[in-house]
Amino acid sequence: MIKKIYRLKEREVKKVLLKWKPFFSYWVVLNILENKLAYNRFAIVIWAKSVNNNITRNYFRRRFYDIIANSGLLLDGTTSKLNWNAYYDFVFVLKKQTKLDKIDEKSINSFTNDINFIIKKVA
Repeated sequence: MIKKIYRLKEREVKKVLLKWKPFFSYWVVLNILENKLAYNRFAIVIWAKSVNNNITRNYFRRRFYDIIANSGLLLDGTTSKLNWNAYYDFVFVLKKQTKLDKIDEKSINSFTNDINFIIKKVA
């Protein structure tokens, strides 16, 4: 899990989704908006129809934040891989036809691979 300051609130997610610059992968759409802070912030939107229950949704949300923490996008000085002049708000949106199940290893691997793919595409 990442610190709370690196996570977007609901109203901030809505703002990014209104004024977004998209990047696409097979199951994920990444929306980016420049912010005026000294760090990047992140959020993920998982549709209710994509999961069976809230336990599964929270499992994938926590997994997403672990991927972000290990990716180097936090730019806290020690994990910086990017040479950007600005900082951004990132909102990852899973497409509605995506089906996630925490018991299915194939579902977990495809989720992880898609998130990593789109991070590399942006970085």
